[in-house]
Amino acid sequence: MASYSSRVRADAARWVALGLVEPKVAEAIVADVDARDRRSLSFGSILAIMAALLFGAAILLFVASNWEAIPRLARVGALFSVIFAGYVGGAALKLVDHGALAEALWLIAAAAFGGSIALIGQMYHLSGDETQAILVWCAGTTIAAAALRSGPLTMAAAALGAAWLFFVGVSFWRSAPFPHAYIALAAVIWLVSYWTRSAAARHLLLLSLVFYGTLLAADTQITRVAPVLAAVSALLFGLAVAMPAAVDRIARIDGLLPVHALIGFLTGIMMTQIDIGDSADTGFAVAAAIALAGIVAAVVLAGRESRGLRWIAYTGFAIELCLIYAVMVQDMLGTAGFFLAAGVILGLLAFAIIRIEKRMKAPRLPQGATA
Repeated sequence: MASYSSRVRADAARWVALGLVEPKVAEAIVADVDARDRRSLSFGSILAIMAALLFGAAILLFVASNWEAIPRLARVGALFSVIFAGYVGGAALKLVDHGALAEALWLIAAAAFGGSIALIGQMYHLSGDETQAILVWCAGTTIAAAALRSGPLTMAAAALGAAWLFFVGVSFWRSAPFPHAYIALAAVIWLVSYWTRSAAARHLLLLSLVFYGTLLAADTQITRVAPVLAAVSALLFGLAVAMPAAVDRIARIDGLLPVHALIGFLTGIMMTQIDIGDSADTGFAVAAAIALAGIVAAVVLAGRESRGLRWIAYTGFAIELCLIYAVMVQDMLGTAGFFLAAGVILGLLAFAIIRIEKRMKAPRLPQGATA
């Protein structure tokens, strides 16, 4: 597949041939895209980061193997040497414009820091559990990301924060209080992501906040929390559609806040429906109507700008149909009738999606022009 800069170069040549833009304007567009493309991760950079992740995993496995033959001080010294060499060596490489290798070394150092926490706790029988170790690991990685202004380290901190939320929220190891502190943790990492310019970390944080709302609903009362999650997500979607430039200046996720908002809305409304789960209750029918209306509104209002949003909406629509059948239709149809109805519905859905995709791909006419 051709790169983005190659496609823009070909499009610019076509625009000039059609007289849509001046040659100088086309050259400026191509130059700007080429400059941004050079600043993005190259294939070599990706390989370097993947190698760092593998090396970090090797360190963690080496620690987990409980290497008793090595003296305690030697073990601690070896890990701290890796941390020091990774951070200092990465900083030195960054100064000589080897950013990818620098990021790779910093990731290795962050992995060694996590290994050191596990090893020292094991050797000296420190009190606490694995969730506390993950939280300390996340805090250390966040500080390192801010100090070194590293996007990959910010992403790693966001991933560790999400891991802490998961393990505490689902009580993976033991019964624990609900992790309300994750909101503050996510806020700190979000602010750091501005400094490190890590949009990927903000994407992960938004998804983890939806997961936080899901866990909170399951931990307390679904019919109280899940509708709030859906309503807040719908409000964010409306703001992102009504004021896209102003909202993205705050979120800085390339205009993709509607996608996250739609995920939050579908999660909240479907959790509400599953909890109600009674065909005799009009609440389910009302929630289903709200879900279907929200899906249609999302496609109409923001579907043209985001193919990903459209497919999330299509997936949500299909799941919604399954929920409606499971709760409201299954008593009215036998198995054969269900398959017949499902075939008709899927056929109509496929036809509708094809028509929507064609309409979304069609170029918009200039204002005042006629078709």
